[in-house]
Amino acid sequence: MTAQASPVTVPARAPSTRNKIGLVLAALFGLGDLSSPFTPVGADDGQAGPPMPVLVADAVLGVVTLVAVVFAWRSASRVAARIVAGTRILSALTALPAFFVSGVPAPVVALVAVTVVLTIVCVVLVLAPPRERTA
Repeated sequence: MTAQASPVTVPARAPSTRNKIGLVLAALFGLGDLSSPFTPVGADDGQAGPPMPVLVADAVLGVVTLVAVVFAWRSASRVAARIVAGTRILSALTALPAFFVSGVPAPVVALVAVTVVLTIVCVVLVLAPPRERTA
């Protein structure tokens, strides 16, 4: 008589509502980052905006975010969720000089502040534990 090991089943996971809200926010931020090299800030009014390498890096982060959002949404992959969170944090870090560089208009500083706060909310929502899928 041989003993057979029963297969260990890992419960499938699905993104929770919190995860989905965070992923939608991340996708919107990713789309915004994707368009950043094509809309340099301050180019038409003589004010200097972010350097072009920063805008290109933001666009790359936007692409990575969008790809990771699709994987995280479809599979509730924790790795994809962490990639989404990481890209959003890096993107927010590229906006922080607006707080420290002199001559940045107040509305831009306010927009950056709102963006940073929404990014923190997005990261918290994306990294919330997904719910167990009932079979």
